[in-house]
Amino acid sequence: MNLTHTKIQPFPHSPPLTHPTFLFSSRSLLPFPRNLKPAHVSPSFLYKKHTLLRYGCFGVSRSRTRSSISEVKAEQKQKPLLVKRAYPFDEIEPKWQRYWEQNRTFRTPNDVDTSKPKFYVLDMFPYPSGAGLHVGHPLGYTATDILARFKRMQGYNVLHPMGWDAFGLPAEQYAIETGTHPKLTTLRNINRFRSQLKSLGFSYDWEREISTIEPQYYKWTQWIFLQLLKRGLAYQAEVPVNWCPALGTVLANEEVVDGVSERGGHPVIRKPMRQWMLKITAYADRLLEDLDELDWPESIKEMQKNWIGRSEGAEVEFCVLDSDGRETDMKITIYTTRPDTIFGAMYLVVAPEYTLLSSIVSTEQRESVEEYQDIASRKSDLERTELQKEKTGVFSGCCAKNPTSGEPIPVWVADYVLGSYGTGAIMAVPAHDARDHQFASKFNIPIKWVVTPNNGSCFESGKAYSGEGIIVNSSNLKVGLDINGLSSKEAAYRVIEWAEKVGKGKKKVNYKLRDWLFARQRYWGEPIPVIFLEDSGESLPVLESELPLTLPELDDFTPSGTGEPPLSKAVSWVKTIDPSSGKPATRETNTMPQWAGSCWYYLRFMDPKNSNELVDKAKEKYWSPVDVYVGGAEHAVLHLLYSRFWHKVLYDIGVVSTKEPFKCVINQGIILGEVQYTACKDTDGNYISVDSADDLGEYLQENISEERVVKSGEFFVLKDSPNIRLIARAHKMSKSRGNVVNPDDVVSEYGADSLRLYEMFMGPFRDSKTWNTSGIEGVHRFLGRTWRLIVGSPLHHGAFKDGTLVTDEEPTMEQLRTLHKCIAKVTEEIEGTRFNTGISAMMEFINAAYKWDKQQKAIIEAFVLLLSPYAPHMAEEIWSRLGHPDSIAYEAFPKADPAYLKESTVVLPVQINGKTRGTIQVEKGCSEEDAFTLASQDEKLSKYLNGKPIKKRIFVPGKILNVVLDRQNVKAGSIQ
Repeated sequence: MNLTHTKIQPFPHSPPLTHPTFLFSSRSLLPFPRNLKPAHVSPSFLYKKHTLLRYGCFGVSRSRTRSSISEVKAEQKQKPLLVKRAYPFDEIEPKWQRYWEQNRTFRTPNDVDTSKPKFYVLDMFPYPSGAGLHVGHPLGYTATDILARFKRMQGYNVLHPMGWDAFGLPAEQYAIETGTHPKLTTLRNINRFRSQLKSLGFSYDWEREISTIEPQYYKWTQWIFLQLLKRGLAYQAEVPVNWCPALGTVLANEEVVDGVSERGGHPVIRKPMRQWMLKITAYADRLLEDLDELDWPESIKEMQKNWIGRSEGAEVEFCVLDSDGRETDMKITIYTTRPDTIFGAMYLVVAPEYTLLSSIVSTEQRESVEEYQDIASRKSDLERTELQKEKTGVFSGCCAKNPTSGEPIPVWVADYVLGSYGTGAIMAVPAHDARDHQFASKFNIPIKWVVTPNNGSCFESGKAYSGEGIIVNSSNLKVGLDINGLSSKEAAYRVIEWAEKVGKGKKKVNYKLRDWLFARQRYWGEPIPVIFLEDSGESLPVLESELPLTLPELDDFTPSGTGEPPLSKAVSWVKTIDPSSGKPATRETNTMPQWAGSCWYYLRFMDPKNSNELVDKAKEKYWSPVDVYVGGAEHAVLHLLYSRFWHKVLYDIGVVSTKEPFKCVINQGIILGEVQYTACKDTDGNYISVDSADDLGEYLQENISEERVVKSGEFFVLKDSPNIRLIARAHKMSKSRGNVVNPDDVVSEYGADSLRLYEMFMGPFRDSKTWNTSGIEGVHRFLGRTWRLIVGSPLHHGAFKDGTLVTDEEPTMEQLRTLHKCIAKVTEEIEGTRFNTGISAMMEFINAAYKWDKQQKAIIEAFVLLLSPYAPHMAEEIWSRLGHPDSIAYEAFPKADPAYLKESTVVLPVQINGKTRGTIQVEKGCSEEDAFTLASQDEKLSKYLNGKPIKKRIFVPGKILNVVLDRQNVKAGSIQ
């Protein structure tokens, strides 16, 4: 097989390197495609591309080999290849990773000097899946590592730990399918994750590593549960839940998509079950109010506010009427946030699971209602309340009396009302609520307008007016209520006052937030430390001295299908004795949800080996709160809300000293897979442009390789048929799409420092970005160029000589200015988590340094310190070569000297006869004579000045030089 070699000269002062093309671009060798262009080029990508081009780091002309993997492997066996590397990362990185581990470089001592400032930076710890890491995972980990290294170098005590959120359904499902105990697969996955993270050079204190599946950890998870139980914050209740028979467990709303389980796609139904609940609603106001004190993204705070959903309104009773229209003893209590619109309530809606529904439904409608209830039970709460979905419902067969108007109104059953919110019943005002209007329009229910806009504008035909205004059509003197002419706010107050006076309602504050369902019918989770007396069924807490209550060993993890958890099969474990009374008892067989262990792990990292208490008070007081917490936006609500809830409980009982666990939360963007191209075809197999495909109605799609694609304007088209526009889209990385990029492969080819640098350079940290392999080749060459500047070019056999090329000479003023400008920029950008522009500043420095005749040690050492948080392996190696015996990790981070940041030169416009003809660079304080001399020597300006008679010169220091020529003595046409 012929391997094409390409001569690459990436930088002006570097010798040509010969690279076998397949090592950089062959699709057949690599698990991911090469050199794809983004479908939608973001500003951050344009900035990155511009910078790489500017510094000679982007785009290498390469030819492609079309040989198969087997051919390449066969040739490799026959003929080993020697490659001249950009720098020896494959030697440097393992060497320094061993050094850090052997010397415990990043260990945070148990007893730190508390007079020093602290910095606690934490990643949302991962669930160790069998797939291992993909390149999207290190994005957040690299950012926190840069911050941790930066703060260490600034003299902070840094806590930067890592652990594993290891309980969960995936491991148990794998155990059911394969018969392998979930602990074995989980530990194997943890080992793989740990190995991958270590290969990336992250400065975690591995001696603080924790895992939620270890009994010494979940002992304290169980202890927290007992504290909740003591305070009435943990209780049992029969509630409607998402029950998945195939998985044999209850699922959270977020785990149900389109009526099936997110994992496995199994049918899910709603059914009532007795469950453990945590009373998070008791902390609703505090969870809401304390958000204002947090340095979190406003979008995250808004999501939490919406999830808590505090609203003020009223509860009002509507009397149920019998078939003859007479009042009965039954009342339907509704909750409304708009009591001012009560005269416009034209029907009531109750949830399918409403407790009184079976009592009020008519005989004629019972079958229809029960059929509707069955359909609704298969939907999640999120599906039912989706605003865009078509409204469905069924008439209950009964009516109720509007207490204000006195009119009978129908009672409907509809799934857009939830039994878990408010009272499970609402008054529907179709004139002033969009959902009610859609429902009324569909089922021909009358609409009555009771609010007019303040500005007197007319109602928009066919739509509800949901705003406030002036009340109309709202008077009934028989019941003593007239709110006509009042503002909405005043009318609402008057209605509540009237309802309380006549005993038909009251003011009410409500929350969308529901109590936390805290039980799962699965094996692989923390046992709930509760027993039940056999004779009475009374529940009793396990004694704290008996914790941890460990999971029994089981061979059969399969769900029973009845709702009975797998732990019920461990008969000898289930049967126990109450130590207080000596009576026979049984253990709780439900386990805690996966959220439990991740609610408080940040506290255990402060004191991971403490067997006597959850966390030592002095250590907690020093390290709390977490200064920076980084993770995906998908955890914006539940994980963060549950952690805040537990933390506030622990604050109330004196375990922690702060009201909130996380001072600053940062959500990193998603790294999408490389762009995939798709062409559309008609039914005859002919290519058609995507912009005309929808007109056909029916068409086929075909994946197109990048070699057949070219960009045309804003779009991508077939190279051979430019009139055929393609679909170009980047998707979230997943095994099913085949677009996952394994960081192990990237590290093997380019090194960990290159991967770290590229992930930070792709664009703003918080933005989503598209993976593009040509980009990592660019930053890899930047690192190679840095290496050659300091260490030198490789010898003829590919190795690099020891030591460096630096000199001990004093740096020049130009070098100092360039360095301190870089120091100021890198420092500012790390502190602002704008890592991509910090890298750009270092690229500018290297670009400038290549123009210098010599590299002074004082300059290079400072630059290596700047590079260290980003590319720690290379920085450690160069630091060692510069003669330093200790690690760079705790060296002082450089500080910019303001004296070198002041610009010493200015750009001076030069005018000839009042018209600007060019500019010159002059020193600040430059004299008129010196400025004129420089202008006369300037290539562009000299033709206007040399040999020309000058009438006068007008000079404003630092602002302008205007040369007025003597026109009488200048030949016509000599000045253009």
